[in-house]
Amino acid sequence: MSKQEIENHQGDYGHGGHGSASKFEGKEGEMEVEEQVHHEHVEEISPELELLLKTDPLKGLSDDEVLRRRETFGKNELIEKKTHPFLKFLSYFTGAIAYLIEIAVICSAIVGDWADFGIILALLFINATIGFVEEAKAESALDALKQTLALKTRCWRNGHLVELDTSELVPGDVIVLRLGDIIPADGRLLGIGATGEATEGDLQVDQSALTGESLPLSKNKGATVYSSSIVKQGQQMAVVTKTGGNTFIGRAAGLMAVAPEEGHFQKIINRIGNFLILITVVLVVIIMAYLLVVDRGTPDGEFKKVLERVLVLTIAAIPVGLPTVMSVTMAMGAKELAVRKVIVKRLTAVEEMASVSVLCSDKTGTLTLNELTFDEPYLTNGNTAEDILLYSYLAAEPGANDPIEFAVRTAAEEQLDILKNRTHKHEVPGYKVTSFLPFNPSTKMTQATVMNYSTQESFKVAKGAPQVIIRLVGGDNDAVRAVNSLAKRGLRALGVARTKPGSLEEYELVGMISLIDPPRPDSAETIRRCNEMGVDVKMITGDQQIIAKEVAHRLGMGRVILDAGHLVDPSKSDDEITEHCIRADGFAQVIPEHKYRVVELLQNRGILVGMTGDGVNDAPALKKANVGIAVHGCTDAARSAADIVLLAPGLSTIVDGLMTSRAIFQRMRSYALYRITSTVHFLMFFFCITMTLKWHMKPILLILICILNDAATLVISVDNAKISAYPDKWRIGQLIFLSVVLGALLTALSFAHFFIADRVYHVSPAKLEAIMYLHISSAPHFVIFSTRLSGYFWENMPSPIFFIAVMGTQVFAMLICVYGVIVGEAIGWGWGTAVIAISLVYFVFLDFVKVFIFRHWTFEFTATAWPTKARKDKLRARKVRVIQQQHVWSSIDQVRQVGLKIKVLEALKQ
Repeated sequence: MSKQEIENHQGDYGHGGHGSASKFEGKEGEMEVEEQVHHEHVEEISPELELLLKTDPLKGLSDDEVLRRRETFGKNELIEKKTHPFLKFLSYFTGAIAYLIEIAVICSAIVGDWADFGIILALLFINATIGFVEEAKAESALDALKQTLALKTRCWRNGHLVELDTSELVPGDVIVLRLGDIIPADGRLLGIGATGEATEGDLQVDQSALTGESLPLSKNKGATVYSSSIVKQGQQMAVVTKTGGNTFIGRAAGLMAVAPEEGHFQKIINRIGNFLILITVVLVVIIMAYLLVVDRGTPDGEFKKVLERVLVLTIAAIPVGLPTVMSVTMAMGAKELAVRKVIVKRLTAVEEMASVSVLCSDKTGTLTLNELTFDEPYLTNGNTAEDILLYSYLAAEPGANDPIEFAVRTAAEEQLDILKNRTHKHEVPGYKVTSFLPFNPSTKMTQATVMNYSTQESFKVAKGAPQVIIRLVGGDNDAVRAVNSLAKRGLRALGVARTKPGSLEEYELVGMISLIDPPRPDSAETIRRCNEMGVDVKMITGDQQIIAKEVAHRLGMGRVILDAGHLVDPSKSDDEITEHCIRADGFAQVIPEHKYRVVELLQNRGILVGMTGDGVNDAPALKKANVGIAVHGCTDAARSAADIVLLAPGLSTIVDGLMTSRAIFQRMRSYALYRITSTVHFLMFFFCITMTLKWHMKPILLILICILNDAATLVISVDNAKISAYPDKWRIGQLIFLSVVLGALLTALSFAHFFIADRVYHVSPAKLEAIMYLHISSAPHFVIFSTRLSGYFWENMPSPIFFIAVMGTQVFAMLICVYGVIVGEAIGWGWGTAVIAISLVYFVFLDFVKVFIFRHWTFEFTATAWPTKARKDKLRARKVRVIQQQHVWSSIDQVRQVGLKIKVLEALKQ
């Protein structure tokens, strides 16, 4: 892929702004309209392929030649690789926690514990079904891309113009492109009509969905047209250059095919699961070996008996409910977002959105409306905005498909009172067009002769390219400056002139219309709120740099918009380019590969990236991003590649999504911290008590603890949550360290309960077992009131439903212990209330410990305390990166200062 600058006239008029404007030569000393060159990415054609493109336009390829080329290049279609639904369903039974649960299921069957076998197996299938059903709602991105392709096309074959399926095309085929056609393959325009006749004017092609350029492009002989773009005006033949996966859109499909499937959330769950599996397996195996050796030769020492004991311990320790609680929490969040017209296609995107710190956004159709509108005009000779709109309307061709003509007519009809409530839509009250000269590519303007009924005088109006209109009025340096100023801001200029009173030949300038694809009404506010929430918004667009800077300015964004060439600069390392991505406010003139690369580079730095877009060109980046967001009115390709789809116009619902996702993240982190702490405490206590005193608890009580506590925490999905002011992040090192500390402190409390009841009060073994059951059920469970937030527990009180659910399970546990139901022996109200009260008081103490650790923990501490190779490398890379950031940020700050000085100088000149 190479970038080549080509001159390309935009629209029918050679106006300033997005496109090129011819230089106008006036009298000596007069200024010239500065030429703005349109930049387009064109693809290199290999010499071997170039030889295949020398087809006779009026004969085309022979059938034999087509067959030979199809064997080389294949069919003109996108190849799709689909996973069988059954295999997809089985994939949900993989992962660290799933494997441990499956082992527990097998062991339950071996020892004949069918009750546990049924419960665990049911939870396993519930987790898999929730994930499978939610993910199955997403459509295939490749299916959507295929729908954007044309189905039939007209092609020269064997000397005849025939209609055939687009899949039959091969490089070298000569096709006919007409108004309304979807271009079936990448091709090169030949500059001739369907029967070889010369054509006047260029082919207007809308490729905004592919490249992000906001307006149709006028393409002439030799220019490249891309598959899936739409012909808006004109007719030409083209020779096919690339087909199938080699086309512009085909490469986009290829990028989506290589996007990784495993999401950020799945990685986090696997890391948590790996830790829990490690400590569970290690401690349980030690206990099992110990019991086999100590009880060898006795009934208690039989393998099956020992396996049954450690199996119950394993089942109670495994966070069986962890995937279910996480899935239910995310599903509740998705339901909440659906009410706000935000549809979640991939369930884990709800959690990942909370951690997004960079939001890359397409411009055309996402931040902007993707339609030209009337902007502040340049006026002269005492004319008003209403005057220039009226004259423009009189000189506009009714029914023309040109987007500029449509924008002019729309603005006039909306803003001029005389054009409202008309009986005949093609008439202007008080005026009559007596003669009209439509647009001519050689003159680059339209002209109308108009009769003013109130004065009974006729006058002429001319509308066209700025340089043409300025030449028509005899030159005007101020107007040239105005046009150049508009062009530097990326605004399209259109000159308007009328004849002077009493003359039909001498023109005077009315002014310059300025047109722009305006930002959506809520875009600026959305960007501001995202910035307040710690999310950096970057514009990544296929449009020109000057247009991107103007839109960024209007949206209140920074104006450091870099050219896409910075992303593929061979003189810079990936780290340097990544720093540019982090520091820049956006990139312009990008293609799908560039958008994909920006997202990839940021992700490689450990940044969670969101991407918003609406076109085919956005689809690869939408799929690659941690959270892809397709906006209202998007293409099928963008909708299918995205994780979240906005049904309401505008971007304001993104803020709703951020707030909801952060609330969900807090709930999930709360549960994860509680569950890890509970598991650590459970394993530490029973490991120590088994190894020292060989004491154990009835299997039914262990299972009861597991079921009751996990069932209660399901309602965490509706708990109140304190929303973070900045993007959330899973700090696994901090989470595990805190869990181990809290688990160790809970273990100390458990031993205190055990020895006080056993050695001080000398309770019976059955009563001791009931006391310890109530303690192990309540003490870790109340910790969830602390883990709900990083601050003190009273800073954000739990929801009534959550509080009742948690307390209800412990009241139930206390009652069965007080009255001796299930546990075997009643402990009475004294012991029951004392155990619950101590657990409540202890959770307050643990809350202070938690706050202290949250405030003082750093990654450097974890890397020093547990210096694994990965942590040491990460810490070293962070230090190097700080130095690089200071260097790059200093350079970009200098660029900002230069840009600011230039802006001040321009203002002073004006």
